[in-house]
Amino acid sequence: MKLLIVEDETGISNFLKQGLEEELYLVDVAEEGKTGLELALTGNYDLLLLDWMLPGLSGIEICKQFRLKYKKTPVIFLTAKDTVDETIFGLQSGANDYIKKPFHFNELLERIKVQLRPKLEEDSIFTLGNITLNNKSHKVFKGDEEINLTQKEFGLLEYLMKNKGDICKRTCIIKKVWDIHFDYNTGVIDVYINALRKKLKLNANEDYIQTVRGIGYIAKEL
Repeated sequence: MKLLIVEDETGISNFLKQGLEEELYLVDVAEEGKTGLELALTGNYDLLLLDWMLPGLSGIEICKQFRLKYKKTPVIFLTAKDTVDETIFGLQSGANDYIKKPFHFNELLERIKVQLRPKLEEDSIFTLGNITLNNKSHKVFKGDEEINLTQKEFGLLEYLMKNKGDICKRTCIIKKVWDIHFDYNTGVIDVYINALRKKLKLNANEDYIQTVRGIGYIAKEL
């Protein structure tokens, strides 16, 4: 899942980015309104976290303009404003939720999960070129041919396909797929990537799983 934080207080944005990345979200940050709006309209995000008062363009204005293009993407306001009228105004501007500063990270995390739950429940079939993965039936097809994968191979492919178009860092892959949350030799990932490429019979014209040197991998349609 890919999130955008638009927050002009660097301490808050850095804290949130670090915490959310530890929860395996992909996170971008903007510290002023105009840049935030540009990212929001072009970044294909699953959820936005918007400060209300921002330099350049307010969170309210970002939300209003964002809603003209994206009707369903959740938006949560982070703000010190807390009167009933202000809360209503924020929600009427298109926000899904509203949390008052200062807040506990765990509360914000749960609010994010609530907003993303419908999308997580909806997404069960993922595609990558001519490859289809169904995480309910636990089956993978390349065209009409079923590909038999081990549990870890399936989990790795699913993680890459869920984050299609985004670079998946090695540390995130090892945490999400192997459930390892301590320093570990991530070379095992390379072994499984090579196995996936062979089982999926990927060739030069089907380079759907690409290596990003020194960082990780990206699932990308050509």
